[in-house]
Amino acid sequence: MQNDAVPVTVKGVMPTANGCAVFLGNDDKTFVIYVDHAVGNAIQMTLAGVKKERPLTHDLIGHLLLGLGAHLEHVVINDVSGGTFFARILLRMENELGRKIVEVDARPSDSIVLALQHQRPLFVARKVLDTVEDMTEILERVLKQQADEAGKTDEDKPKPPDEDEEKT
Repeated sequence: MQNDAVPVTVKGVMPTANGCAVFLGNDDKTFVIYVDHAVGNAIQMTLAGVKKERPLTHDLIGHLLLGLGAHLEHVVINDVSGGTFFARILLRMENELGRKIVEVDARPSDSIVLALQHQRPLFVARKVLDTVEDMTEILERVLKQQADEAGKTDEDKPKPPDEDEEKT
């Protein structure tokens, strides 16, 4: 990979009022891409290793690629403009005629799901990483809050008022 792209991972997926916030980043910086609920759920299911009874759209795309002899090399989130991110999927095709690299324009959200499903690297262009706001502290705060809430025992949680107490 060229020096103008940096490897990133999915650091978290959080539901929002209008979809999901996907936190991407490395040790130095974390940024957010907002996606619709369906793709956010697909990312979460892939991260969790959920087995599906029937293939979803991203599963179908992956099966089609493999059936055609194309292998996902990597994904690059290559641009951002007005809060909209852009990505490229790089595919490798090999047959008796030789090797060919095909680059396909795609939504970053779909690209992330495919990269996760195929266990392939995810990169972000340095110019994108330099442009986006660092959300590392926000992610850490949200994860800490979730851990704190998950760690509460039933004794720690507020109890509903006793019926007898309400009557007095």
